[in-house]
Amino acid sequence: MTRENPLQDTLASTRTAADTDAVKGVTFGVTAYTLWGCFPLFFALFDGVPAWEILTHRILWACLFLVLVVTALGRWRPIRTALRAPRLLARVLGCALLIGFNWGIYIYAVESHHVLQASLGYFMTPLVNVALGMLILRERMSRLQSAAVAIAIVAIGVQLVGLGGLPWISICLALSFGTYGLLRKQVSLDGLSGLFVETLILLPLGLLAVAWFEMAGISHFGGNVHNTALLIASGALTALPLLAFAGAARRLRLSTVGFLMYINPTLQFLIALVIFREPLGTLQLMTFILIWLGLALYSFSAWQERHAGAR
Repeated sequence: MTRENPLQDTLASTRTAADTDAVKGVTFGVTAYTLWGCFPLFFALFDGVPAWEILTHRILWACLFLVLVVTALGRWRPIRTALRAPRLLARVLGCALLIGFNWGIYIYAVESHHVLQASLGYFMTPLVNVALGMLILRERMSRLQSAAVAIAIVAIGVQLVGLGGLPWISICLALSFGTYGLLRKQVSLDGLSGLFVETLILLPLGLLAVAWFEMAGISHFGGNVHNTALLIASGALTALPLLAFAGAARRLRLSTVGFLMYINPTLQFLIALVIFREPLGTLQLMTFILIWLGLALYSFSAWQERHAGAR
């Protein structure tokens, strides 16, 4: 007859709960980054709708959808607090303008068949974050991180010299999203509340733009069921990955979330090559290889720091 050990049972139950939570976190994370990675397939469905019109409707319908989500989850308190804090709203305004710009450039990249450049931009984002941390927050970079950033600069130089121009879509996406992340860290709002306040701030501009499209007779909303349905759906598709990401961030370590992040640009890269048949020249491939090398050094440096901290 075996004796029961309450302590062992409690520990086993805790481990089981933690493992279950981790599995849920990974599921949420993979879902979020897979949805983001497949966005080119969605935006490619639009028939003749300009990128900036899609952007304005994305803001409008995302805001409306988030009203329903926030109400359903009972999350109005942090939002009301934020709306009564002018200093906080000033930072959120900066975040809103940056994310709006990022969305617009991304939609343009898909419509103009530059998904490879978009993929490169999001691969570059972690390295931009490191550089911004050094330049603005005065953070110290390790030798490997410095080497990773230097390799990214060389990669951009390869395209500048070899192709005679900068990969401006990649640079704009990486800089806007990296700077957005930097500002977002200074805003004490969770992902859902933050996105809602950002879209709420952009809403007046979006409504003005939609009104102008209508008065100018160039609006695609209501013109046919296909485009109208897609414009409305863009709001929900903006919010759903963020909700999944929030579920992952609550359950996983930041390092795990950071690793899952590469799913997004990897899927974009594959979609651009396999589905959209975008050409990948030798110099472009060299640029990607250099960025991947920089990311490998960055990831190894992060692993070393975590390993040293765990001792």
